[in-house]
Amino acid sequence: MATRRELLRVAAGGWLLTGALPAAGAAATGGAPEDLEALPGKKPLIRRAWRPPNFETPLESLVPEFTRNEEFFVRYHLAVIPEIDADTWRLQVGGAGAQRPLTLTLRDLRRDYKRVKVAAVNQCSGNRRGLFKPRAAGVQWGNGAMGNAEWGGVRLRDVLNRAGIAAGAVEVVFNGADMPVLAATPDFLKSLPIERALDENVLIATEMNGHPLPHWNGAPARLVVPGWTGTYWVKHLTEIRIETTPFEGFWMKSAYRIPTGKFPGYRFRTQETAETTPITEILVNSLITSHVSGAQLKRGAHVELAGKAWDGGAGIAAVEISADGRRSWQTAVLGRDLGRFAWREFRYRIDTSTSGALDLSVRARSRDGATQPETLTVNPSGYHDNIVQAVRLEVT
Repeated sequence: MATRRELLRVAAGGWLLTGALPAAGAAATGGAPEDLEALPGKKPLIRRAWRPPNFETPLESLVPEFTRNEEFFVRYHLAVIPEIDADTWRLQVGGAGAQRPLTLTLRDLRRDYKRVKVAAVNQCSGNRRGLFKPRAAGVQWGNGAMGNAEWGGVRLRDVLNRAGIAAGAVEVVFNGADMPVLAATPDFLKSLPIERALDENVLIATEMNGHPLPHWNGAPARLVVPGWTGTYWVKHLTEIRIETTPFEGFWMKSAYRIPTGKFPGYRFRTQETAETTPITEILVNSLITSHVSGAQLKRGAHVELAGKAWDGGAGIAAVEISADGRRSWQTAVLGRDLGRFAWREFRYRIDTSTSGALDLSVRARSRDGATQPETLTVNPSGYHDNIVQAVRLEVT
């Protein structure tokens, strides 16, 4: 395992990633060998990019109900990532739509606001982009640019209400402490529509699975937007602005956009054009975590197919399995309900009485009636791969 000195060097007041690292192993992601490397405080993860750091959770680490902090995926757009002293950290709350601007410390958040928790999947917008055909540009994620955690903190709306929301406020803008290496690179700022920012489930989170946020997952405070893709979950939060006009930043107007009308989900109308609209909600999806294609099963053995299913917050109603080319479907057994924004485990006993190839398909259905589609909706950025999952096993 590489040392901290080998991994990082200090520059511009933050961690500036440099160089490349040797491969450390292989991951169970469809059987393909992957480069595993460990950032400080993390177990070995799949390196998808080094500068800025983009590290994916291996399949086997997605088996537990909650993804361990040290195994949770890492996603950055900018390479200068400061180590922030929690005692000196400050959160500025203002903007044209704020009536009483605030400066908050961690102590203020803990003392003056109600503490809440929410279990939620954090999924990168580009999860599974590396599986797209035709290939889509961007970080070539497999299945593991996601994880499920219990997030603890305070409600964003409580902070916004304390600052006072002026009439005519339309969006809330968020900035973090990570910075670009080059001045010409756009800083990573995101906005939410005011109605979503005021949702009771949106948090300023300071804890993850009962522990302080890890550095690589946004310490000391990050935004948590349950049900929406991870692009909105701004890390190392330093500034919140209530605005009376739509935000014009690059990461809203140009990046993280999908063709208008091609996908279901919440419409971010103040940012929408006739051609494109921001990606917002996570679509209903599933992942097989117990087996990968090519695995061999012993004839007559007791074997269960298992995995996870999740959506944007309606909650999972059912998971179905097909073993006959999707002509018929059988209902899998669901695990305990961790909350409507969390994933839900499913299990299904495989019939191993006959030798030969066994093609299994899995699809999840949300409580709002949404079901995984059979075919991929191709889009330039490689978003929303939520097609029916499949695995080919061999009974011998």
